[in-house]
Amino acid sequence: MDLQTVTHELREGIAIVTLNRPEVMNALNARMRAEITHILTEGLGDARVVVLTGAGRGFCSGQDLSDGSALQKGLERVLAEEYEPMLRAIVDCPVPVIAAVNGVAAGAGANLALACDVVIAAESASFVQAFTRIGLIPDAGGTWFLPRLVGLARAMGAALFAEKITARQAASWGMIWECVADEAFEKTWQARAMHLAQGPSRAYRRLRAAMRAAAANDLEAQLALEARLQGECGGDADFREGIQAFLEKRPPVFKGC
Repeated sequence: MDLQTVTHELREGIAIVTLNRPEVMNALNARMRAEITHILTEGLGDARVVVLTGAGRGFCSGQDLSDGSALQKGLERVLAEEYEPMLRAIVDCPVPVIAAVNGVAAGAGANLALACDVVIAAESASFVQAFTRIGLIPDAGGTWFLPRLVGLARAMGAALFAEKITARQAASWGMIWECVADEAFEKTWQARAMHLAQGPSRAYRRLRAAMRAAAANDLEAQLALEARLQGECGGDADFREGIQAFLEKRPPVFKGC
């Protein structure tokens, strides 16, 4: 696919996917949703981790409200046919996905970030469930991700009042992994991405599957899933390398797949 609204760079096993419509704060249109979905499902190549970030001052301001095609198509169809495949591509991605939130993440843009495995935000960034400002409910997975991350009371307040949540507040709520000073932001997400790129990718894939499944499983089912996935990890070369490196008192060198 010829990329027009995002850029994609593969660097040392890190796929850096940058939302690239800075003139509209990287607002999501149909083309951008299709390009994100394409990269995550067909264009990763040898990537061992994905970083999703934004160009310019913002991460993503949500749905492009000037895109009349969405209204013509109907919001239900747009969500089912365009947003759901994009979100599934993030959740089902074969490698970990980091959201490096460099600025405002509003509406569907906030929930795009929350769909990722890890969210790292610059201190000047913010998150806004802006939907009620225009008479809508949170979508793009917001009603699923947000209550599970912060609890019903905070999720309800964030959605009803549509107030800005600072990156520092989001970190204190457990909504994101970490908030870092602006001057350290890029260096921090790059170091986090490199850590994952050099890690045991097969174990990461199974870990993410187990974590995602936990919300729907009872304890018995989750313990059985853990046992099965751990058994698979125990048969991998990465496990043997980890043990050998521990015994030899050296850093492990994971081959991944």
